[in-house]
Amino acid sequence: MPTSTLPAPSAAIQPPGLSTAGVAAARAAHGRNVLPDSAPTGLLATLKDVVTEPMFLLLLLACGLYVALGQGAEALTLGAALLVVAGISVYQALRSDAALGALRELTQPQAQVRRNGALATVPAADLVVGDAVRVAEGSRLPADGTITALNDFSADEAILTGEAVPVAKAVGDPVFGGTSTASGSAWLTLTAVGGHTKLGLIGQSIAAIATEKTPLQLQVQQFVARMAWVGLGAFALVWGVNYAKSGDWVTALLFGLTLAMSILPEEIPVAFSSFMALGAARLSRLGVLTKQPQTVESLGSATVICTDKTGTLTEEGMAVKQLYDGATASLVALPGPLGTSAAAVLAYARYASETDPFDPMEKAIVAAFATADPAAAAAPAPMLHEYPLAGTPPMMTHVRRVAGQPLIAAKGAVEHVLAVCHPAPAVAEEIRRVTQELSGQGYRVLGVARGTQPGPDFPAEQDDFTWELLGLIALENPPKANAAAVIRAFTEAGIQVKMITGDFPETAQAIARQVGLPGADMLLTGQQVMDLSAAELPPLATRTAVFARMFPEAKLKVVEALKATGAVVAMTGDGVNDGPALKAAHIGVAMGRRGTEVARQAASLVLVNDDLGGMVTAIAQGRRIYQNFKKAVFYVVSIHIPIVLTVAVPLLAGWRWENLFTPVHIIFLELVMGPTCSIAFENEPAEAGHMRQPPRPLTSTFLAGAELGRSLAQGLGIAAAVLGVYYYFMQHGAALPVVRTLTFATMVLSNIGLTLVNRSFTQSVFQTLRVPNRLLWLMLGLTLALLLVTLLVPPAQRLFGFAPVPLGTLRWCALAALVGVGWVEVYKAVLRARAAG
Repeated sequence: MPTSTLPAPSAAIQPPGLSTAGVAAARAAHGRNVLPDSAPTGLLATLKDVVTEPMFLLLLLACGLYVALGQGAEALTLGAALLVVAGISVYQALRSDAALGALRELTQPQAQVRRNGALATVPAADLVVGDAVRVAEGSRLPADGTITALNDFSADEAILTGEAVPVAKAVGDPVFGGTSTASGSAWLTLTAVGGHTKLGLIGQSIAAIATEKTPLQLQVQQFVARMAWVGLGAFALVWGVNYAKSGDWVTALLFGLTLAMSILPEEIPVAFSSFMALGAARLSRLGVLTKQPQTVESLGSATVICTDKTGTLTEEGMAVKQLYDGATASLVALPGPLGTSAAAVLAYARYASETDPFDPMEKAIVAAFATADPAAAAAPAPMLHEYPLAGTPPMMTHVRRVAGQPLIAAKGAVEHVLAVCHPAPAVAEEIRRVTQELSGQGYRVLGVARGTQPGPDFPAEQDDFTWELLGLIALENPPKANAAAVIRAFTEAGIQVKMITGDFPETAQAIARQVGLPGADMLLTGQQVMDLSAAELPPLATRTAVFARMFPEAKLKVVEALKATGAVVAMTGDGVNDGPALKAAHIGVAMGRRGTEVARQAASLVLVNDDLGGMVTAIAQGRRIYQNFKKAVFYVVSIHIPIVLTVAVPLLAGWRWENLFTPVHIIFLELVMGPTCSIAFENEPAEAGHMRQPPRPLTSTFLAGAELGRSLAQGLGIAAAVLGVYYYFMQHGAALPVVRTLTFATMVLSNIGLTLVNRSFTQSVFQTLRVPNRLLWLMLGLTLALLLVTLLVPPAQRLFGFAPVPLGTLRWCALAALVGVGWVEVYKAVLRARAAG
């Protein structure tokens, strides 16, 4: 239930707001409501990043050396390659930025503002000084302002002060951007926006907090750094050996650069950024918004999903199905005729609800009251005083004027209502029995009470009224049509599902059984959670599927307990009170339609349509992205090994022709490897059965151990094929240009074969050939076309130092490439046979 919403303000208290001209003038004077971004963006910033990349600098140095050596064609080629490399990098960066920019637009906070005499919803970034802004419970204050009207308004200012206790506000009090509405609602007149707010001036912002790098990011960073150091050492070695043999330091430096370029796996960090950004963009089109693209790769590691019941596993809409009339001790079905006392139960439940409710439960109560007594529902019942939802478990109270007389109505958790009404023990026992019976049928049950004012003034706390129990109201909230399928999909993926709800245990378990939640008989309540020690709770939390009568502190404690067991926790939520648990979870998931702004800000994912099935989609995409990124990295590692060995082995082994490849050949390979890695593999469909695999540990790495060993073996196989062609034709007296041509052709054909083989680490290449991926075939076709140009077009032949070779000889290159790559298919067949046996 909501705690408080702003009643429709009268014209007397409603702020007039700015005109269109006033908005333009304020924006010109004070700027937009955006905080300064410390990280520069745009084309110039992207270009700066590109030209400081190690590969770009190596190419620039090699180009300068060719100029110094008077080799104009090679210098021009590398100059053109510089532009191509920069163009690809800029394209990839801008493509990623565009995807992230679209996501920022979709996740940008909105604000209700009064302009030109009308209420409108605008992006928070478009607010200006002087705007009249309406904030309600669960919303984040968009800028600094002064309160002009309020209704039981308090603000959580912990982001500025560190104080966790909400601060009650009065008309004229200042409020600050970045804080949030803890209760009630208010109208503000903005006094500062953007960098001029208190938050902006002291440089604190949730959006500005550096995002912690994921384990995979750190692993990639460390791997690339290690390879860079290896490249530096190899560069120095090759330069030194070349110089010792030739005495020509410029030529030696050129070939040292060739080896350094061949070692540096600069495609990997580019691919990581592209995979994450494009994955986030794909998810947004599927109705799942990611706050940070790094979240995408964490999705595949989720082992536990803690989900709410109402509106998540059950339908968003509710309906009042039964009343318990305390005066007659009888259950009454709705819709249907109501006696006087039963009608009072429904009427008081309605008067204890908001005037214009947005909560599904209150909407159902209002609709039932309107059907049962249309005349009373149409009669005015102005609010005199409101006590927000409070207590554990909670209750809320409204004081209204009905038929000219004050009326005090309360509804809330049955335990709370019984505690304030103090009925006779026998009556209390009967109420608990009926409550349990209704809850066991899956109904949500609320207690309803009538209050009497104990003195001339309203008491400070709602519990201090004199209360009389009227009865119970039972609402039906049936499971969503897809709830059982969603639970089954999570279970098949090896992910535990836990229901965390404020409902009665019987209601929660009834719904859990209806949706087929495994372990629905194992239950803990919020109070039991709080009574358990930090050592006792984790094992119990792991085994428990249903958590009922939960409150914020208990939710947070459960999330922390599950994390303590090593679980990767995803948590769904929609209310202000879900914020701490959403923030604590590895993957916080907020509801897009019914979620509060505080919940959306605390979460890392937003389900636009409030459909938990979106989490299945998100996890499937996260696993696909991780799977494909792994393929891309193994491809890069495997293809770099033969390049490195083809440059280094002849020199160190004293072969007849030591420096077969030059920077021109390496840059050709880089130009086809980069897009293949970050475009073709990113577009690869998920492999069959990927959602029937257990989640991968969040800290696991494929950049070490057996998986990396397989990639190294692939690279060594290709290197053996390439060096075999090199050595064979060199030993049989072929001229240098011929050997270079055949060796290079073998390398490029091996690259094509490796791309096809690495589409799956389990399925055969004959199976993956039937899997559609137009971008992959485009890249392979382009690679083959460029190879043919270098082999057949005379100017390109001269540039690459190639010579015409017979087609029959090229067949030997293709055969060598097939052997160097194809052995992996035999290895995969053996693994499949073992798995089947």
